[in-house]
Amino acid sequence: MNQSIGIDLGGTRIKGVLMDRHTGEVLERRIVPTNDSETGSWKAVVQQIVQELKAATPHPVQGVGLAAPGLPTVDNSAIACMPGRLPGLEGFNWGSFLHERVRVLNDAHAAIMAEARFGAARNITNAALITLGTGVGGGLLVGGQLYQGFYQMAGHIGHITVDADSDALDVTQLPGSLEEAIGNATVSRRSYGRYQTTHELVAGYAAREPLATLVWLTSVRRLAVALASIANLFSPEVVILGGGITQANEALFTPLETFMELFEWRPAGKKTTICKAHFEDWAGAIGAAACFN
Repeated sequence: MNQSIGIDLGGTRIKGVLMDRHTGEVLERRIVPTNDSETGSWKAVVQQIVQELKAATPHPVQGVGLAAPGLPTVDNSAIACMPGRLPGLEGFNWGSFLHERVRVLNDAHAAIMAEARFGAARNITNAALITLGTGVGGGLLVGGQLYQGFYQMAGHIGHITVDADSDALDVTQLPGSLEEAIGNATVSRRSYGRYQTTHELVAGYAAREPLATLVWLTSVRRLAVALASIANLFSPEVVILGGGITQANEALFTPLETFMELFEWRPAGKKTTICKAHFEDWAGAIGAAACFN
């Protein structure tokens, strides 16, 4: 059996899977609150989940893939940079702690690998994934392989500018980023305090409330500008949209298609496929398990 464990270390929940890496079948799942304000407590939770998943199979586990926010080290043994969240994560060597072979990935990088192996990017050579949630993350598949880039920073699509004249700076000090334009964390600011979440904003749009309509369509328009720019720069066969904001479904994808028709360069009828991610909450854990070699 080619079984591996995938762990997705998030700010609110830790998810774990025991998976057959050849078929993608998830054999066991675990989910536990993170409590990231309690320094170090989440490390013990990860250890407990790994032990439980190992105990759930009579077969040897080939290794552990761990998806986490931040930039991994060059050898993918730890997270090198993740300021402001999960104190103690930076530089922490998971292999030594778990006494297992461990590969550490950025969480959005893990998500695109789940899609590449078993989901919407299966049998695709070049693809981009964008996670639309509290923030905006991303990953790139180049030549059928995860592209991490210099210092493992590749794919941070949320930190590209869609409004260079904006006074709003994101966490990387970039003005008018895609994350600022559509991330759930900025809904209140973008809507002058009227709406607090994307769910509320989309409900207002569905009810044809004028402010909600303006704010939502402005956000979707800027997403389209980003996608058209990615198509020009990278020319992927498919762009996969994941994360909680995609639960808006037609309220997102219908206006997005209209804006893409306006902005995307389509020589000789070439058109980038845009689709919803196959995996949702479990993409990071599944991708982490799939990435372990």
